[in-house]
Amino acid sequence: MITSPRSLRRSESSRRATLEAALDLCTEKGYGRVTVEAIAARAGVSKKTIYRWWPSKSAVLLEAFTEALVQSNPPVETDDIAADLRTHVNGAVAVLSVPPFGPAYAGILSEVHHDDELAEIVRTQLIEPRFEEVVNRLRAAQAQGQIPPGADLRLAVEMLYGPVYYRHVLRKPMQDPDAVASLVDHVLRSLGAGVG
Repeated sequence: MITSPRSLRRSESSRRATLEAALDLCTEKGYGRVTVEAIAARAGVSKKTIYRWWPSKSAVLLEAFTEALVQSNPPVETDDIAADLRTHVNGAVAVLSVPPFGPAYAGILSEVHHDDELAEIVRTQLIEPRFEEVVNRLRAAQAQGQIPPGADLRLAVEMLYGPVYYRHVLRKPMQDPDAVASLVDHVLRSLGAGVG
């Protein structure tokens, strides 16, 4: 959840209604046509209430998207780094592939170029925590001898997710599980890891 001191005081039922209304409207109308007024009317809350809890419609949709991503794609750690990475990337692809989450996130990404506050929130509360989860998983595999010392783990994460973002932003068909498996194997080979 995107947290702030003011968010701690909100009504959970109103928060859920607002997030659901924002996602429903994004699916029905497209990101660009969603307004805070429409979200408030659909959720049965006041516009003032929304602005007290979130600075913009993008922030509302970002919170909804982040919750969906985190809930559908928890960190996984088994003895098989390739399987864990496939699970992680496939989970992200699954969320980005379906309305309302894919279109909502595309809209949010378009806004970060014009809204420095939103860009900072996206970076610090969504991207960086997820990025660090994958780096830490790779670091654990490195400690177990599955990835050679000195491998650039941060670059590896960018190599894993760059193609996913590329396809999402350009509205190309998203990777299927076979394509994700190939991507994971390619990245692991580039690190010098043995791939079975």
